[in-house]
Amino acid sequence: MSCKNCISKSNGTPRGCNNNGACTSNSCNTFTVFDWLNDITAPNNKPAFPFCEVRFKNGRKGYFKTNSILLSIGDIVATQSEKGHDVGVITLLGELVRIQMKKKDINHESGDALGIYRIASQKDIDVWKISRDKEEAVKVRARKLALKLELKMKISDVEYQGDGNKIIFYYTADDRVDFRELIKLFAREFKSRIEMKQVGLREEASRLGGIGSCGRELCCSTWLHDFRAVNTSSARYQQLSINPGKLSGQCGKLKCCLNYELGMYLEALKDIPRKEIKIKTKKGIAVCQKVNIFKRRLWYSYLDHPIDWYELDANTANNMIETNKKGDTISSLEDFAIVSDKDNVNNRPLKTDSITRFDRPKNRKFNKLEKT
Repeated sequence: MSCKNCISKSNGTPRGCNNNGACTSNSCNTFTVFDWLNDITAPNNKPAFPFCEVRFKNGRKGYFKTNSILLSIGDIVATQSEKGHDVGVITLLGELVRIQMKKKDINHESGDALGIYRIASQKDIDVWKISRDKEEAVKVRARKLALKLELKMKISDVEYQGDGNKIIFYYTADDRVDFRELIKLFAREFKSRIEMKQVGLREEASRLGGIGSCGRELCCSTWLHDFRAVNTSSARYQQLSINPGKLSGQCGKLKCCLNYELGMYLEALKDIPRKEIKIKTKKGIAVCQKVNIFKRRLWYSYLDHPIDWYELDANTANNMIETNKKGDTISSLEDFAIVSDKDNVNNRPLKTDSITRFDRPKNRKFNKLEKT
């Protein structure tokens, strides 16, 4: 789990790992990039990359010019914003910032890049903490005002700007919402500049966090940055039952982890015949009933005898299908079926057991002592 209140110490050192945010477990903050260049000194003639990565609430990050200020990972800094300033924590410095900006398609040579004002003073930190403490009460009040106007939207999170002069409301909605009247109410109630930001259901789960059905923290709130499309075909390829209750995550959408092993399944399915292909035999038409992808086994049965299944190897099934394509007919499934020991065990007659087999055995030694 993450270190609790990593920025609580006066020198900026995280309380849990004492490595100034560069711990190898990568657990001080969510979405933190491990600085593997931390112990490697840059060449003397090469200047340091003039940008740094700053983390704000719930994994929100930004990239700012350092403005020749001497910084280190874990420092609390005051950054530029559209109006006023924001307060965040330095999470990455040096060449890795260049790589991250390139990965996210951010041009560091543009002239409109924001910069860092200064290392946050105690006054900046006090205002920042007071604003953060008010967020939960503001969220509850904002939801009541939205219900009062009967708007079909859900306010999932609230974030104060570091100087306390601006509030960002994150909301989800199925349709477009006219919240012009709501913004007027918010400005009158909270006496701050208001910004409404719509997020999807996956982004909402990412911001709120939680524990998944696997027992671990949600991938979207710890390491998963991009949300790729997930559809029911991913479950069908992996032979999972289409059960919305089991396949849906906390966001109500299909679980992102359905895509993790999909490529391996697609690779394994290349040499396995499709289930809808039928095999023509002299005893009748055979259809596929079951497939074991990684053991490369298929079970076929005749249309007029669906109870009896015959296990075939994938290569054998492919050869039989190719034979049918040439116009020839297979003799029977029995001639090519794989006979296993389990089949012989299942065909044995059931052994009748005693009805008292579950009774507790009597303690004969104790009974003898009682008699004496």
